[in-house]
This record gives sequence, structure tokens and C-alpha cells, in this order.
Amino acid sequence: MLKKKWLLFFVFMLSVGFVLAACNEDDSSKEEGNKTQAEGGDDGASGEPQKGGTITGAMDTAPAGVFNPIFYEEAYEANILDFTHESLVSQNKELEFEPHLAKEWEINEDQTEITLKLEEGVKWHDGEEFTADDVVFTYKAISTHGYIEAGGIRSSEFAERLLGYEEFSKGETDEFEGVVAEDDYTVTFKFTEPNVTILKDVSFSIIPEHIFGEVPIDEMPEHPATLNPGEVIGTGPFKFTEMLEREQYVLEKHADYWKQEPYLDKIVWRVVDQSVMLGLLESEEIDFIADPSGVPAPDYETVSGLEHVEIIEQPDFGYQLMGFKINHRTDADVEAGKIEPDNWVPNEDMSEQKVRQAMAYAIDRNALVDNLLYGHGSVINAPIAQQFWAYDEEAATKYEFDPEKAKSLLDEAGYKDTNDDGFRETPDGKEWVVNLNYPTGNKLREDSAPILEKFLEDVGINIDLRQPKEMTAYQEELEKDNSDWDLYLLGWSLGSGDPDPVGLWNAGAPYNYSRWNNEESEKLLKEAVKTPEAFEQEYRAKKYSEWQSVFSEDLPALLLYAQNKIYAHNKRLNGVNPMPYSYNNEPENWWVSD
Repeated sequence: MLKKKWLLFFVFMLSVGFVLAACNEDDSSKEEGNKTQAEGGDDGASGEPQKGGTITGAMDTAPAGVFNPIFYEEAYEANILDFTHESLVSQNKELEFEPHLAKEWEINEDQTEITLKLEEGVKWHDGEEFTADDVVFTYKAISTHGYIEAGGIRSSEFAERLLGYEEFSKGETDEFEGVVAEDDYTVTFKFTEPNVTILKDVSFSIIPEHIFGEVPIDEMPEHPATLNPGEVIGTGPFKFTEMLEREQYVLEKHADYWKQEPYLDKIVWRVVDQSVMLGLLESEEIDFIADPSGVPAPDYETVSGLEHVEIIEQPDFGYQLMGFKINHRTDADVEAGKIEPDNWVPNEDMSEQKVRQAMAYAIDRNALVDNLLYGHGSVINAPIAQQFWAYDEEAATKYEFDPEKAKSLLDEAGYKDTNDDGFRETPDGKEWVVNLNYPTGNKLREDSAPILEKFLEDVGINIDLRQPKEMTAYQEELEKDNSDWDLYLLGWSLGSGDPDPVGLWNAGAPYNYSRWNNEESEKLLKEAVKTPEAFEQEYRAKKYSEWQSVFSEDLPALLLYAQNKIYAHNKRLNGVNPMPYSYNNEPENWWVSD
């Protein structure tokens, strides 16, 4: 199943948000949360698993509708794809890789090749057999010329290190050397250089060659097998069979699933407003609230009081942020689908480092955690998941709440109130208005925006808090990136395969929405994976510590917090065993006791 969700892109934003509630975290809630976390993964089931039944989950925002692993972008789509598609390797709770569609593998001495033996007898949802040719086709697709222009975003994460990628992706050759089918059940990946992330790189979800093999890459995003229930084909334990768009999405069990026949007959996702979600859980009209948003922290006590509901709380595998649009792309680059840092146009409102740092000091992030998350989260200062060995809190600038320091930095940058209207003008005396953008779909996130506005205006920054946009429209503007946006809210659910942040924060990364281009950052990111030194984890940790220092100093984004994930499900649902990064794990083992 999909284990790497950079995207959650919009998960990202999903979980952003809060309301400045009156109550503070208390010790008892912390203890209860920790206790529940310790119990997480124990389904509490009694008796033998039973076949049959339907469960209903809730999402607060509808999936954008791209149900293809090589093109989807949102966590809401992942809530379908997690059940329908699979990868060669998966991970355990210690984030170690283990067999999945590949039952074993061998890596050569210098780590330039990995050969994997595939499970035999695996069937796609339409009955065709899964083979090594499907693996080759998938990686060829995300490496092919035109993939990025068609909206693809996975090549930098999974394909760029493959042998021959550069020539093939530019259309200079029709031969792709990077992935080779040795026979029907053996596949070899070949890399240009020794690869320290070799298992992560082979962990991408596989799509069927017999469905997409003759489809031009630029037509794939709109192909019926990408969009339509019944035509989306994977090898996963559930099939996507029915959709009432923006209201309900239905998954039915894949009876020929290679591991075992799933216990449940159906899993139904309903799209419901967050304001009514808990009421539906209480009335048992829905069975679970999980990824991406989970149960809002202010509702923790209410949900914990429901006798028929079990809560699982664990640290989020990601973070929420307020990004600074340091640069904008040109209209021509947006039209051409190019990410060309050399062409970027500096955003005068956000390109001054001291201004970004001043905003960081102006915002009381501990107050957000205490009052909005009720303590169910933590302030972080580095954009690497806390669960990874590479996270280094001490290396980063911490930006404790200090409005006087914020004012001083703005003064130093030349932003002063020259007409006594309470707001600062630009260094050349012009009116200075900074816009703040955010999406709808998550009540906490929506309510957080005016709180950030208040913090910033308290130090004299005139904030234009724009009307929130529906997620799809927001995403489109954020990606196109040629408008006048200054500040944006979003969140990331990070990939679990490796702490390397290059997919989000190197200059050429599509998800680098701040359009941050820092020479020292680029250097350190490359060094951190450069062999042979990078085969030593200690060396990589040192490089990432240095990088976290650069990130927090230059500050392309202010990390607001890492919110705990609070999952809730009806106790009739058994077999639930969340991973550190997702609730959706081994759904073939889920079953209901009534």
C-alpha cells in the first residue's frame, strides 16, 4: 500500500488549523493521551475474527478525484489508494523495510543494484496476474519524458537516481536502463551511483501495465482508470467500486487478495463536515475518524467519554506550517509546467530574511499548542519527522515568542510605522500589506488564520486575511504560484521511508511552495546522500543537523507545530493496528464484531 505520502500534501493543510479555545491543557489529559497511545494497536477484540459487514469512515474534505498513485496529490485520495494499491516493500513500526509484493531481495556490494523476487500468484482486481513487467512499467512511467509536465510529482522522490533516468526523462532515448525484468517474478533496479536510500526508492506503489501500457503519459491523469470507480485497478485488499462524487466513496473486498480474503465486505468513506462528524460517531452512523485530520484536539474529552468508542493517540508523522512565498514563478514557467529557480521573481514582501524571522518571533506557538490543541501536540523547529534519527531540535533556531524582538527586527529591516496608523510601511515609505491564504475543509485550520493575523498585527504588520478557498482551488493556486501570495497555511504528512527532506525543500522540488533557493541548503542536501560517507548514519545525521540550522535561520516557513494524531473508532471494529504514519494499515485484518 502507499506508504510514502509526501502529500498529504494537503493533508497537510488539512490538519492545520485551530481555534483559540479558552481551556488549557491539563496534566490529566496528557496522561490519558499517553495511556491511550500505549494501548494503541491493541484492538481489544474478543473472540475470533468474523467475515462480513461494512464499516463507514469519515473525511471532512472530498478527494480531488485522481485515484492513480503516480498522479494523486492529496491525503484524501490516499484514503482510497491505501486500500487499493501496493508497493514491493512496506515498513514496520520501527520504520524498517520488510517484504510485501517482493518477498525477498539482494543488494550488491556497492549498493548500485537491488534485485527483488516477487510474490507469485498475486492478482490485479480484474483478475490479471501481477508480474515484474508491471514494476518496470510503473517506474518507466514516472521517469518518462512528459511525466512532470502532465502533473507528475513522484520522479524526484523515487526515480531520479535510476540509471539512465536523465536521458530517458528528456526523451533522448527510448531505452530505460533503470529497471529490468529478469523474468516474470524477478526485477532489478539499477542506480547511477551507490544509493543510501535504495529500499525507499523501490517502495513506490505499482500500477498495472495491462491497463495503462498503451496510454500516453499526458492522457493518463484523465484516463477512466485514473478517475472512475470500477476502473481503478490495483492489487490491494479492497477495490474502489462506487462513488457519489464529493459525498461517498465505496470500497469492496478483493476476494482473491494474495495474502488472505479480507474479513470486511465493504469500507465506505463519507464526506461530512467536521462540525457534525462527532455526532455521527456518537450515533454510530460512522465507525471511524482517522487520516488525515483525525479527531480535533478540542473534541478529545468528548470523544473519550463515548463508551462505544476507542481512541488511539500518537505523534503525527509530519507538521503544520505557515509558509513564506519568497519567490514566485513566471507565467511562462507555470504555463510550461517548469520549476526553474533561475527564472524565479523575488517577492519583495517576503524576500527579506529579517522580516520572516520577525514573524516567527511574533507568533506564540506554545499558546497554539496549549490553547488550541489542548496539549495534544508539540512545537517543532525542524522540518523532519520527530520519529526519525535525523531530527535535531538543538540544531535549529527556536523562535521563542518575543514580540519586542520581532519589532526590533522589523525596524532593522526598515519596516517602520511612518504615518502613525499602527501599521508599518515598507523601507521606501509605501503601504505594506501582507496577505495570508488558507483553505477550507478543516474547522481548526480555518479558525487558526485570524489568530495568526492577530499575532502579526500586534507587531505592526498589516495582514490581509483573504477569504479561504475550497481545497482544490487552493491547491491549484498554490501550485501555479505566479500570483501575489505572501503567506500560506498547509501541513505535510511526511514520507516514512527516509528523513531526506529533498522532496519538499530543495529548490527544484514541486512541493517547495515557498520557492526557496538557498545555496548552502542545496549543498548540504546533496552531501547528506553522497556516498561513501553517507553509508554511515552518523555522517548523514551531522549533515541534516547542519541543514536544519540553515533552514531555521533562513526560514522559508515557520513550523507551527506537530499535532498528535487522534484516531477514534467504534469498538465493534477490530484488528486495527495503525503505523506511526498512518491509520490505514492491513485493512484485510479489520473485522466487525456485530
